[in-house]
Amino acid sequence: MMATAVSIPDTALPRTSDARYKLFGIAALVILFDRVSKLWIYTHLHAGNAIPVIDDVFRITHVRNTGAAFSMFQETADVANVRYALVGFSVFAVVVVLAMMLRVGRNLTATSVALALILGGALGNLYDRLRYAYVIDFLEVHIGNFHWPDFNVADSCIVIGACLLLIEIFKPTPAPSE
Repeated sequence: MMATAVSIPDTALPRTSDARYKLFGIAALVILFDRVSKLWIYTHLHAGNAIPVIDDVFRITHVRNTGAAFSMFQETADVANVRYALVGFSVFAVVVVLAMMLRVGRNLTATSVALALILGGALGNLYDRLRYAYVIDFLEVHIGNFHWPDFNVADSCIVIGACLLLIEIFKPTPAPSE
């Protein structure tokens, strides 16, 4: 007796949507907002100048950050080596986050969205480092005597993504039902 192949119509198969396209869209939006905001600052505000938004609390500035996060290493004498190290670290981080996003990105979860935000932010700042040899920062916050180092849209998305990952890590897992 010969076996016959049974074909199942496409419409009968359950469709699973792959959220990675949405996640790449989120990362692309982060890059777009980051580029547009930095371009506006670059063309409308001279480096070192500021526009007060809320007196003694918030200003739009134009800072050229040659250092790392929170302006670390900015005062280093060997600016070129710091730049190369930061570019290398950024490329490594982008590759790691991209690999993680490809692995866990089939579903839209807090973790996958966090990775998309981090990826977009890392690529936004990497572009600046490669194009200008510095990152354009423009958001300055003062709360009382506390001054937060200037930051940008990419930095904000990286921090939001990292916070989402921390929430996911420390979120209690439900006990298995018996």
